[in-house]
Amino acid sequence: MRRPGGWWRRKSTPAKVETYTRWSFHFFGVTEVFAVGVSALGEAGPEIGVWLLLAVCVHAAVVMVTASRALDWTRGQGPQPLRLMGTLAVVTAAIAVAAITLAEHGPGGRDVASSAGLVFGGVLPFGAGTIALGVRDRRRVFAVVGGFALGAAAVSWPLGLSAPVALFTAVVVLFGGGFLAFTSMFSVWLLNAVYELDAARETRARLAVAEERLRFARDLHDVMGRNLAVIALKSELAVQLARRERPEAVEQMTEVQRIAQESQREVRDVVRGYREADLEVELAGAKGVLTAAGIECEVSGQAAGLPAEVQSALGWVVREATTNVLRHGDAGRCAVGLRVEAGRVVLTVENDGAGAAGPNTGGSGLAGLRERLAALEGTLEAACAGDGVFRVVAEVPLAAMGEVRA
Repeated sequence: MRRPGGWWRRKSTPAKVETYTRWSFHFFGVTEVFAVGVSALGEAGPEIGVWLLLAVCVHAAVVMVTASRALDWTRGQGPQPLRLMGTLAVVTAAIAVAAITLAEHGPGGRDVASSAGLVFGGVLPFGAGTIALGVRDRRRVFAVVGGFALGAAAVSWPLGLSAPVALFTAVVVLFGGGFLAFTSMFSVWLLNAVYELDAARETRARLAVAEERLRFARDLHDVMGRNLAVIALKSELAVQLARRERPEAVEQMTEVQRIAQESQREVRDVVRGYREADLEVELAGAKGVLTAAGIECEVSGQAAGLPAEVQSALGWVVREATTNVLRHGDAGRCAVGLRVEAGRVVLTVENDGAGAAGPNTGGSGLAGLRERLAALEGTLEAACAGDGVFRVVAEVPLAAMGEVRA
């Protein structure tokens, strides 16, 4: 059974930021309902206040839907919601005109006029700020906010408000709508920046893997390139000598055989150096790769003096665990510890940001590590340690290989 909140922990950091941003935009609509609609209901009374609250609820619903579609557009997940933006502008204008008309020409009473004025001054900033979310050009954002402010003055003055009050209303709409528009634009910019940083971190991790592959390819080319060229030349020479029935052809083929055998040994040395890397090198490499990927990495312990077989096996554990940290979860910190206790070498790799189920503990990578450690009578445990922490523990006994070298 999945724990409550597991869906949130399984999300990556960009996905969490996007979810938080969407909730924030939906909260704009909730704020409008309670700050404007409920307040108007309390002041105007049930007869007129209910209609004002209903109008604000309709406007808030359109605001939330438009904000959601506009955010999809900014993330490249849908078309620009031009129709919804136009609908929001029409609904905002209609509610604002009805509210100011009610305030100036409706049933008497200061409470009704105050409530209608609150609705008039409330829906315009929320409408302007939400529509600004659906445009990218700054000038268009300024035009949207400025247009709502000028529209507020142009509508309220002919309908009965005095010139100073109409001007003050336009200033309130300008600053309110500008604040919400700036908040929307900044939220979208921050969300895009988080996605770009996450993509850059994945790119750095891929580059680190590609660099290691290039290093191995370069070493293999250096070893085999010259020897293969010599083999090709001597084989061609042997063919020519054999056609002439010269006894030197046997000598050339013997030399080819010797070079081929030497090449085999050199290739084995290169592969052995790659597959049985020094544990100290692996620890330093893991710290460098994780740090380059934006993950804080702490390495403790010394590998000096450990048997070569132990270093090789634990070096593979470090490699596989580092790969899992980069590929799975959303780690921000990783700790690698190496210690010798009670005749055993214990390697621990622990990272945060793991999902509810953690990385795939039954994958071929971890299965291969268990086989390597089993050859040394060692064990490997990989499981979640709670609070989004994933821990890999490898233990290898030293009794069968003698004490640690000084």
